[in-house]
Amino acid sequence: MPRYALRIEYDGAPFAGWQCQADQPSVQGTLEAALARLEPDLPAVVAAGRTDAGVHATGQVASIALTRAWEPFRLAEALNYHLKPAPVAITACAPVAEDFSARFSADWRSYTYRLICRRAPLVLDRGHAWAVRGDLDGAAMAQGAGHLIGRHDFTTFRAVHCQAASPVKTLDRCTVQEVALPAGREFRFHLRARSFLHNQVRSIVGTLERVGAGAWQPADVARALAARDRAACGTVAPACGLVMTGVGYPEDPFRDGWVEDGDAAPGLRPPPEHFWTDEGASV
Repeated sequence: MPRYALRIEYDGAPFAGWQCQADQPSVQGTLEAALARLEPDLPAVVAAGRTDAGVHATGQVASIALTRAWEPFRLAEALNYHLKPAPVAITACAPVAEDFSARFSADWRSYTYRLICRRAPLVLDRGHAWAVRGDLDGAAMAQGAGHLIGRHDFTTFRAVHCQAASPVKTLDRCTVQEVALPAGREFRFHLRARSFLHNQVRSIVGTLERVGAGAWQPADVARALAARDRAACGTVAPACGLVMTGVGYPEDPFRDGWVEDGDAAPGLRPPPEHFWTDEGASV
């Protein structure tokens, strides 16, 4: 069966998460319903990561097996047509080898968490960022984040119902970016690892927010990590600010773009670095 990789963008607000759930809307269920309009009785879609309820994505990757070969651009266009009006879009599509798995072939996943400091309620960013009324110290949060980089037992930052076999993970990146806004300012937390524990990113961001607010010292993050105790974790940040931004593979499946028949606008061919680079400078 021909196999394809899809890069997917979605607003997680109306969904109970990526994974199909009984009597609740899911991103996977929405995508599989669109696929069923093209070919019935297909195998389940496999995603690189199972995002939680309310979590968004700009770089989720899924792999699908179809019964007949499709031109990638035509497949993406057909899926986007049948996905409407759900807030889900296919932004890249490419044929891949039969042994490619969006989940098991991945080398890393990256996430960005958005936090906006201002007294006024969020309007355009409502549902897409964590609104904090007080100001935060970006340098202190970056210092605290440094204690988490590397291979550690992340039990403190793991949900109690996490099903991972081990709490030991290697966090390759944990940086804090500050962005000036017309009213207030935004902090973006960029994290990358081969895999994450359930609620790990949100637990880390919530803890770093306590550092930025002055309730914790940066060194307290190291002590919380060493405690290996969920009770030592700070506040768990809300899901609305979290975005899955990318997935890395030994070879980028989208390196050649997804326009192959020459009759579409050149702008639909994204440069490869948009997939491989999750941007963000530490403060």
